[in-house]
Amino acid sequence: MGDRWHVEVDRGVCIGSGMCVHHAPDAFRLDPARQSHPRAPRADADERVLAAAEGCPVEAISLTLVESGEPVFPPED
Repeated sequence: MGDRWHVEVDRGVCIGSGMCVHHAPDAFRLDPARQSHPRAPRADADERVLAAAEGCPVEAISLTLVESGEPVFPPED
C-alpha cells in the first residue's frame, strides 16, 4: 500500500491563484471567495497534488504523511 497524505490549505495565506486546481482539479476546489479547499483531507500520495503544493505561489498548501505526521511539503529545513 502506498503513502497517504494529509492535505491542508492555510486559507489565511491563500490568495486564490487557482494554481492548485490547475495542477490537481480532482484534489482541490475554489470556494466562491476563491479560497482553496482540499476535496478530501486525506489522499493517496499523488504527483499532481505535490505539483499543486509546489506550484502554489504563497506556499499555502502543506502535505504530511498520515501515518507519521512527517512533512512532505514544504520540506523541513
